[in-house]
Formats: sequence, C-alpha cells, structure tokens
Amino acid sequence: MSEESGSEQGLSGYPEYAERVFEVAELIPPGRVMTYGDVAEWLEEGGPRQVGRVMALYGDAVPWWRVVRADGVLLPGHELRALDHYRAEGTPLREASRASAGHLPRLDMRRARWDGGVPGGGDVATRDAAGSGGAARPQAPGAHT
Repeated sequence: MSEESGSEQGLSGYPEYAERVFEVAELIPPGRVMTYGDVAEWLEEGGPRQVGRVMALYGDAVPWWRVVRADGVLLPGHELRALDHYRAEGTPLREASRASAGHLPRLDMRRARWDGGVPGGGDVATRDAAGSGGAARPQAPGAHT
C-alpha cells in the first residue's frame, strides 16, 4: 500500500463502489479512524467485508490506515507502517500489554473513532469539497450532535 492519497493518483478506473469507499476514507481527518462497518453504514451499501475487500485490493489509493478493524487491532502485515502513520498523526493508541502478541499497541477506538462530522465544525451535509457533488450523506454511526 502506498502512502499517496487517491486525489494525487486519480481515482478513475476503479469500480464504482471502491470509489465511493475512497471518498469516505479521504474525509477521515488525520488522527482519526472509521471502521469498515462505519464506512459501509455511511455509504448505506455493502457491509464491513465489502469495504475490507475494497481496502485490501485498492487501499493504496487512499489513507488506508484510517479505515480499521472495530477491535482496534492494527492491520496484520502492515502494523509497523500503520503505527508510523498513527504516531505521526497523533492518533490515540492504547499501549500493548506484555502478554499481547508482538507488544504492539491498539487503536484507542473510543477516542480515535471519527463520527463523520466535518473538521472545524458543521456536519456532513455541509461538506462539498470531497467531490460528493453536493449530495448530503447521513452522519456516520455514533455521531454526536
């Protein structure tokens, strides 16, 4: 997975559902995450497995480290790369216990999970810069208003 965002590479040529997943992934602010299920619920289509499949096949087109498992476990095989991103972005982490495999931290999902609000205020209905064509989307699960 590359560290370039899809906006730099251009997203054309991917399946439509993948492009929609990418749009959501690119909305997630640095230091925050959404689960595969959150993304599927935001899109009102598919489920966590479909989003996970898109990310596994094409995730290098977007900030892949911001779309995560619900349990906060770092993406197997990409733990150290993801951890570098989390630390650079200030993503909340829970330090690993000595009993945990590899002694790797987990994401602190209570603090890191993004509710879908626009950074700096407002709600998802006011965001248009992400290329949604002005169409409002519902707030992500767990949104607090």
